[in-house]
Amino acid sequence: MSQSQPHHISPGKVILVVLLLAAVVAVVAVAGYLPRKARAEAANAAAASEKNTLPKVTTAKVRRASADTTVALPGDLSALVESSIYSRAAGYVRKRYVDIGDRVRAGQLMAEIDAPELDQQVAQARAALSQAEQQLGQAKAALVQAESQRDLAKVTAERYNNLVAKGAVARQDADTQQSNYKTSDALVNAQQASVQAAADNVKQSQANLERVIDLQEFKSVKAPFTGIVTARNIDVGALISASGAGQGASPQSTGGAVSASGNEMFRVAQIGIIRILISVPQANAPGIVTGMPTQVSVNEFPGKVFNGKVTRTANSLDPNSRTMLVEVQVPNGEGKLLPGMYAEVRFSSHRDAPPLLVPGDSLITGNSGIQVAVLMDSEDGTAKKIHLQPVKIGRDYGAETEIIAGLEGTETVVVNPGDEIHEGAMVKAESAPGRGASK
Repeated sequence: MSQSQPHHISPGKVILVVLLLAAVVAVVAVAGYLPRKARAEAANAAAASEKNTLPKVTTAKVRRASADTTVALPGDLSALVESSIYSRAAGYVRKRYVDIGDRVRAGQLMAEIDAPELDQQVAQARAALSQAEQQLGQAKAALVQAESQRDLAKVTAERYNNLVAKGAVARQDADTQQSNYKTSDALVNAQQASVQAAADNVKQSQANLERVIDLQEFKSVKAPFTGIVTARNIDVGALISASGAGQGASPQSTGGAVSASGNEMFRVAQIGIIRILISVPQANAPGIVTGMPTQVSVNEFPGKVFNGKVTRTANSLDPNSRTMLVEVQVPNGEGKLLPGMYAEVRFSSHRDAPPLLVPGDSLITGNSGIQVAVLMDSEDGTAKKIHLQPVKIGRDYGAETEIIAGLEGTETVVVNPGDEIHEGAMVKAESAPGRGASK
């Protein structure tokens, strides 16, 4: 039998097989990589698209207010002293010496009143005083007569007592004279009381006369202080009532209207110094002190500033409005400022801890109270995340609002937040014009 020959594989075939296997592995690897790459590129494209479609918001940096601040508050001008003039004398106006706009001195005669009833009362009071003085004289004369009779009765009673001791007269006669003396002494006491009553009546009549004379002097209406006449409601012939006011239509009635009866005769104001009363809000009240300088301006004098100062404060807040009443006085030597004008008063003060300021449009008001949308860094740093921060506000300046609690001063807030702004929302930030912001 023939023996079998061994089978040999050529090296060329081995290399060919290896190359074929490598080609198969490469084809399989490429076939698996390409879909994964496509999916990754699609995911990246989706992420980029999502990033580019994030809502854009306008932001602004929180800033601290200036330590030196100026507060402008409204106020009404009024005279330092203003008085309505009435008369204590009822009658008719006989003469009038002043009119509105006239300057008067203290004690200057402004009008005269014809009051015949008051003149008659003075005459009656003089007659009553004269009568009381006559009664006093009669009472004193009667007292002198009673004292004389008493003295005579005393002497007679003493004589009868001596005669009784000598047995010259009866005891009954001596007792009769002693009784007459006691009666005369009692009559003297009564007359002394009558003299005292008459003297008191004289004093009463004298006081009544002085009273009506004083009232008679009120027929001359005089200025109580130096000032300017700002109102006149009487004219010659006008009736002055018992209350001292003019009756009927006022000469100052305008537009055909007739004022009610009971008008003041005159009104005098002292306008050399103007007084302004201002209600200062609670937030600014601690900075207002007596002697603080102020600047006053009125629309009628644009660009003109009147310097004044705080003269007094109420040192307490009105529980209804939470404001403190402050009085400011302004020199008005030129007389440009008129009572009744509307003015703006500026107070300049320094604050050791000024509050933070945010745009007024950044506040969010809801069921959770007042909040602001603060920008926070996201985890990947590619966008900003919203955090709704509760805050407590102070004064509202319109464009900006004070924040007195809730912020530290380094935050960036969203201006005009829309419906897309909520806790944790991702946004793309853009700074507001004129204000810095973190992007």
